[in-house]
Amino acid sequence: MNEKTCAACDYPLDENAIEVRIGGETVEVCCEECAQKLREAQA
Repeated sequence: MNEKTCAACDYPLDENAIEVRIGGETVEVCCEECAQKLREAQA
């Protein structure tokens, strides 16, 4: 089984994963905090 993990912290993702568009690519994160970290890193 290929388990998906958070793009920011490598935490295993579940059905509550959040999709974030970063630099033209969509990635999945585990929570809004990780989504914000990726957005800030991209800016």
